[in-house]
Amino acid sequence: MDIASLAGLLLAIIFVFISISLGDAGVASVLSFLDAPSAMITFGGALAACLVMSDDIKAFVGGLKSITLIFKPVNYKEEDIIKQIIDLSNVARKEGLLALEEAANNSIEDAFMKKGVLLIVDGTDPEFVRSILETELMCIGDRHKSNIGFWENLGSMGPAWGMIGTLVGLINMLGNLSDINAVGPNMAIALITTFYGSLLANWICTPTSNKLKSNSVKEITAKTIAVEGLLSIQAGENPRIIEEKLKSFISPERRAAISENGGGEGGGE
Repeated sequence: MDIASLAGLLLAIIFVFISISLGDAGVASVLSFLDAPSAMITFGGALAACLVMSDDIKAFVGGLKSITLIFKPVNYKEEDIIKQIIDLSNVARKEGLLALEEAANNSIEDAFMKKGVLLIVDGTDPEFVRSILETELMCIGDRHKSNIGFWENLGSMGPAWGMIGTLVGLINMLGNLSDINAVGPNMAIALITTFYGSLLANWICTPTSNKLKSNSVKEITAKTIAVEGLLSIQAGENPRIIEEKLKSFISPERRAAISENGGGEGGGE
């Protein structure tokens, strides 16, 4: 589990409630921020608007469920991908491309890379290999954008529906100005919807969408490295050349770690 995401969400709401409870009424102040009608119009309205923007119910439910993805650790490390490509290139250089099939079945867990290796083993034209793998990459990116877009939409709807709730509360308050003592409490309730909308956007939606974006970039980058590496292996390039080519995807500090742990076997045969 990604502890950073879980800790961040928990700490954010804890800090909010602590700040509220530091008021004159103490912990009892928290109760004044709980209002069912305000929650219904803000959260219910925002979710209903996102339902309209979704392709169907299944897409809407899938968008909601995608929040669980921010708690899953991202296992795509560029250094590991590069090392794996270098190992495969050494096998191909010594034993031929057909020897990669055994490596694909025994040591490669990532379905995307395994698919690429098997395409190479089958003798698929390099252009077709690139086209197939890049098409799959594009589809992966589209699925990621769909989840990211859901949380961006929900984040924009939260404050908007919070403002709608505030306007509804103000209208009700102004319609009952004869009772001056009720103006303050009614004004407070009217503003709670704005509070809920801001909380929804800045506590849940924006962090979730940004984390999904970050994870998407990591996965797409790792798979792009795999594509370039596999095509280089198919072209018969020297493992050392492949290593240097793929290390251009990562920072100089991280390149050193690959070299220290052993890279491609230079030289020709």
